[in-house]
Amino acid sequence: MEITAAVVRSFDHPPRYELFDLPAPADEDEVVLDVLAVGLHPRVRTGASGRHYTSTGKLPMVPGVDGVGRLPDGRLVYFVADDELTGPMATRTVVDARRCVPLPADADVVKLAAAMNPAMSSWVALRRRVPIRPGQSVLVLGATGNAGQMAIQVAKRLGAGRVVGAGRDKDRLALLPGIGADATVALTDTAETDTAGPGTTEADAALAEAAAEVDLVIDYLWGRPAASAIMALLMGRADRSRELNWIQIGSMAGPTIELPSVALRSANFRLQGNGQGAVSTRAYLEELPSLVDEIDHGGIAVTARAVPLADVESAWRAPEVAGVRTVLVTGEV
Repeated sequence: MEITAAVVRSFDHPPRYELFDLPAPADEDEVVLDVLAVGLHPRVRTGASGRHYTSTGKLPMVPGVDGVGRLPDGRLVYFVADDELTGPMATRTVVDARRCVPLPADADVVKLAAAMNPAMSSWVALRRRVPIRPGQSVLVLGATGNAGQMAIQVAKRLGAGRVVGAGRDKDRLALLPGIGADATVALTDTAETDTAGPGTTEADAALAEAAAEVDLVIDYLWGRPAASAIMALLMGRADRSRELNWIQIGSMAGPTIELPSVALRSANFRLQGNGQGAVSTRAYLEELPSLVDEIDHGGIAVTARAVPLADVESAWRAPEVAGVRTVLVTGEV
């Protein structure tokens, strides 16, 4: 079946809108649906560049990890793409029907396409990876990004008693109390942390003062900021034997970390990740209906910008607008 899609033919160039041959469904669980909206998430960009850890390096490819579409019987659904199938950034695609979540007929498809992926990371982390208990406190490291902003809201919706947001963008930090943050901390520029040991900068001191006693950390940064924050929190903790769960989700500040071994020996510090492989696909899918309800009913706010799929190349090259998630749409939605 010939369709139009955003096609990646080189990892060095953005996808182009062109004709593409869509393979037929391979079995009874697969179905062709009409795609309505697909989010241009950071995860989509890393996949399309071949840099994501799940990348097979196979080209050509159609990018995307999720979307909103309409099944042949007319039902509106949110779907999670299968890594083995053609991506959803197309007018039509093949999906595994078991990865589809029914949506209300009047659902805001652009809002859902924008919010589900970034909100899913913290939602699944706090419900499946380290289930949050009512009243526990949470630090969101990288809170000024889209996923970080949603993590603040998710933590509050799931019962957090206190949430601290930490990030570098001071203008966006100022907005976090309006979405549920009880305190904010401005992180130091990476260049400054490179000249000091972990846990020794003014920002480290501020972070320790605001968040040393948190129960959980959701980390979208990794790299030097995470190494510095770990030591600052552990050194500032009144009782190091009290459990601190660190959930690593993103690596916006770097893919590696240098951490003194004492961090693991001198405190009840548990470091784990959340992503594809850390939680089963089945567990992720079981969490999606409740997250759809939260987003569709306004429990988690998101700002989206709809762009025609035909303009994918220019949308890909355009600078990202802080706090706004780009959604590619195939028509009027």
